[in-house]
Amino acid sequence: MSQFFYVHPENPQSRLINQAVAMIRQGGVIAYPTDSGYALGCHIGDKSALERICRIRQIDKEHNFTLICRDLSELSLYARVDNSVYRLLKNNTPGPYTFILKGTKEVPRRLLNAKRKTIGLRVPEHVITQSLLEALGEPIMSTSLILPGNDVAESDPEEIRDRLEHQLDLVIHGGYLGETPTTVIDISDDQVEILRVGAGDPAPFS
Repeated sequence: MSQFFYVHPENPQSRLINQAVAMIRQGGVIAYPTDSGYALGCHIGDKSALERICRIRQIDKEHNFTLICRDLSELSLYARVDNSVYRLLKNNTPGPYTFILKGTKEVPRRLLNAKRKTIGLRVPEHVITQSLLEALGEPIMSTSLILPGNDVAESDPEEIRDRLEHQLDLVIHGGYLGETPTTVIDISDDQVEILRVGAGDPAPFS
């Protein structure tokens, strides 16, 4: 049965953040709040935790997974970013965008799109997410918490606990969130393609 932490959305308790990070490092799967609804997260290098997320979401390994990063310098370690793309990202992070970019050798192969060798990367503007990333010291492997049959991410942490308490190690209650997903921008081939319009304004990328 999963643990359930009430974490203050503006002043997260360090003790709870550190406990959550310890669970991630030990192979746990957590549900946590972001700036675009709740997400599932695990350690970037943990294959069995990734497989658990795939079972919860009922997705296969062809799914585009996302690395949640602290800032642009961390993102640049895991993606190939030239100067023009860097400027574009700098002007639009942190925020509710997911960027599809070519992955570097730092990204575990199982997380890359098999054909295109791409990975989704995010720098979210959310205090709890940033606190987790700061304590962890590396990205969180993540995917939106969209349950089978649904089109939007879960927004109610108590419903998440009711439905998934036997499949997760931790649910972080960081408030009731909106259901608008990120805007997804593909910049992997030197062209800017808007794949999905969501919470992030697509105008800077048009």
